[in-house]
Amino acid sequence: MSDPRGFLKVRTRREMAERPVEERIKDWFDVHAEHGAQPWTREQASRCMDCGTPFCMTGCPLGNVIPEFNDLVSQGKWEDAYDRLSMTNNFPEVTGRVCPAPCEHACVLAIHQPATAIKNDEVTIIDQAFALGYVRPMPPQRLTDMTIAIVGSGPAGLACAQQLTRAGHTVVVYERDDAIGGLMRYGIPNFKLDKHLIDKRIEQMEDEGTRFMTNMEIGKDISWDELRSRYDAVVVAIGSGAPRDVAIPGRDLDGIHFAMDFLPDTTRRLYGVQPHADISAKGKHVVIIGGGDTGSDCLGSSIRQGAKDVTVLQINPQEPLERPENHPWPTYARTYQKTTSMQEGGEYLYSTDSVSFDGLEDDLDRVDVDETSVPAGFVADSHGHVRGLKIVSVELDENGRRVHVPGTERVIPADLVLISVGFAHPDTATLLDQLPVELDGRGNVSRDAQFSTTQDGVFVCGDAGRGQSLVVWAISEGRSCAASVDKYLTGVTELPSPIAPTDRPMTLPLKALVH
Repeated sequence: MSDPRGFLKVRTRREMAERPVEERIKDWFDVHAEHGAQPWTREQASRCMDCGTPFCMTGCPLGNVIPEFNDLVSQGKWEDAYDRLSMTNNFPEVTGRVCPAPCEHACVLAIHQPATAIKNDEVTIIDQAFALGYVRPMPPQRLTDMTIAIVGSGPAGLACAQQLTRAGHTVVVYERDDAIGGLMRYGIPNFKLDKHLIDKRIEQMEDEGTRFMTNMEIGKDISWDELRSRYDAVVVAIGSGAPRDVAIPGRDLDGIHFAMDFLPDTTRRLYGVQPHADISAKGKHVVIIGGGDTGSDCLGSSIRQGAKDVTVLQINPQEPLERPENHPWPTYARTYQKTTSMQEGGEYLYSTDSVSFDGLEDDLDRVDVDETSVPAGFVADSHGHVRGLKIVSVELDENGRRVHVPGTERVIPADLVLISVGFAHPDTATLLDQLPVELDGRGNVSRDAQFSTTQDGVFVCGDAGRGQSLVVWAISEGRSCAASVDKYLTGVTELPSPIAPTDRPMTLPLKALVH
């Protein structure tokens, strides 16, 4: 360690400065005003205690060797830090920006002080590496004669592709959209993840030998069984694309959309790509059902589009400010944290459920809705446009079940409703028709301990097999799946396998600490 007493000398945690709200809501650039190494970066990294048992590593499914790269940052050894980080993480430019940092929740220092700024160290390392030219192609020393198709170019598919390409296999990544990146490309707003970072990584992967095919929807442009016959192995990394819906009266009114119809179009317009649904929040009363990260992204995007106002509905109560007793250290604890979008405006209504949508016939004049009554002319008609949403407060009964609070029903104005309540399972319709695989009880693609499906030579990784999860889990799944594919093709593998398909947060095996 550069300073074994660093955590005693530096007790205050510091974050990257953000641009003023009034400035950043006028554009789609990164919300941060600082990037790369700062005068205080090395001092902050010195707060890492280099614990004998690094619980931060058990919190990270990638098995990042966090104390080592923290120590290298504290010494200003940027190339060494990048080499250490990139041994376990293919895309730190993504995790360093959008991961909720379960590693910091497991930080030993966090028991009595603010956690070590692990996430900030990670993003600083990769930003320095890009700026100083340390991110170079790593092509294989020799090529095998094995070919692999990977369907889906999200974090799981790309991590799997990069690992297998570096092992010497010929890898082709198929993406149904017009650009590579999956939800990293079109699902995460540009102010959180600038797309030039994805472009840089794709350029590196192309120089290593990975091939990319865009505008190719498997099952339509080429069948699944044909794909299997062309390649020695196929990896299904299609994500969890079937959104959860809200089954309440008036759902078929116009103006009600899923969040993942709204967010991708926002980025498409920004980059001059024709939007699919062309949904805009400009001048509208926007209501977002669901208060998670995706709901926050919808909030920030709606504000930048010029929404009249934005209301975010969260059926759960507001998270506690401190770690609750039922989430003891070092588990991941959901505590209240204002996202950058929450800092920019909008109103969050906690412990609130949606009851029904109300609408106006298209030929009627718009009528604003107050919070106590439904104006004359409101009808739940499938030919009309949504104009209001009836909501109600909820509380827990003696059995811990959510119940509506009598007398709390009211209507809020809603010209645009965005449903952001997560995803149910992957879209497997064509896969089941053309290359039948078994599904698990939740509708995800079933796999064994080696990420293999019930079809020989067909593997699955990421949300398609695990279910909706974090980007850091997707990358880890892609890396582990790559090791299984490599072993299937060659009989042995030297690729790391940080997790098993059955691993869940804070149940990681010891092997995650040694790769």
